Amino acid sequence: MIRWRRGEVREIRREWPGALEIEVAVDDGSRCRALAYPPLVGRPEPGDTVLLNTTALAMGLGTGGYAMVVAVPDRLPQDPAGPGHLVKARYTPLQATVLGADEQDSPHHGLLREADSLDGMPVVVADLHSALPAILCGLYLERPAARVAYVMLDGGALPAWFSMACAKLREIGWLTGVVTVGQSFGGDLEAVTTHTGLLAARHVLGADVTVVAQGPGNLGTGTKWGFSGVSSGEAVNAAGVLNGRPVAALRVSEGDLRERHIGVSHHSLTAYGRVALTRADVVVPELGGAFGARVERQAAPLGERHNLVRVQVDGLYDALKASPVGLSTMGRKLDEDLAYFLTSAAAGRHAATLLPA
Repeated sequence: MIRWRRGEVREIRREWPGALEIEVAVDDGSRCRALAYPPLVGRPEPGDTVLLNTTALAMGLGTGGYAMVVAVPDRLPQDPAGPGHLVKARYTPLQATVLGADEQDSPHHGLLREADSLDGMPVVVADLHSALPAILCGLYLERPAARVAYVMLDGGALPAWFSMACAKLREIGWLTGVVTVGQSFGGDLEAVTTHTGLLAARHVLGADVTVVAQGPGNLGTGTKWGFSGVSSGEAVNAAGVLNGRPVAALRVSEGDLRERHIGVSHHSLTAYGRVALTRADVVVPELGGAFGARVERQAAPLGERHNLVRVQVDGLYDALKASPVGLSTMGRKLDEDLAYFLTSAAAGRHAATLLPA
């Protein structure tokens, strides 16, 4: 369950929109990095006492190497003001009320009330959050003027503020906005479901292309069905039923030490091969060599229900090297798992070809 600690803020290390990284002296004599979300708990300052949840830190989770600030008990934030009745992280101690783009008090409610189509918008679906910047590298290489939105699912981190990549991509204009759906929150827009999130991306943000993936982090049990990336198949279905153009980005790895993720991950084979009922363009990168042949062989069964689209990777490495945000997946950098990033960028390249001239 929860590991509780109390400590004192010693310094503010860095911050980005919606998040604050601090150094905390814990009552047991240790020190740790902690992450606070000021929109939830207020802004802790040096000298403040903070209550911490150290569970993820104690477990050594790759994307959870922080203690989380639960409260600044001696200086509580003011009550929220304004409309909004969507409750996210429901019935947990940190449930928060947000204004949904699709709810009655929203200025966008009238627009979304009858919205029922994505008008053929390409929707790139990926398993992991780390695919997002790579997809954008491939897309913007071909169509630098495209407007791209990100719909963040709730299989990984719930607060969009956790993602430094999203903050940077919005800052430089590579994302026109982030829509947080389900139990995730903290995006530029909030929505109840993946479906309304996609419709908001199209009709409120004016996106030409939308990328759908989990927030940072994911959950897997090493079983066929026990992984949060199953939602990738469900996102393909949502895009299809709304008259979008689903583009499935395979999860491919040459650097993962786990056999089930070498070549085409079992996550992609299950999500796209069993869960996705709508026909999608499954992008198969032309990686070449024995490994490329393995990827094509593993992806071949997906052709029974999807369109297998082979995409060249020429020029994508240079585009990835020039990425405005650091590329990393499961702790592996660009050259440590090049196949993963090339495959994601290839999906973005293909999505660019689906846009009107």
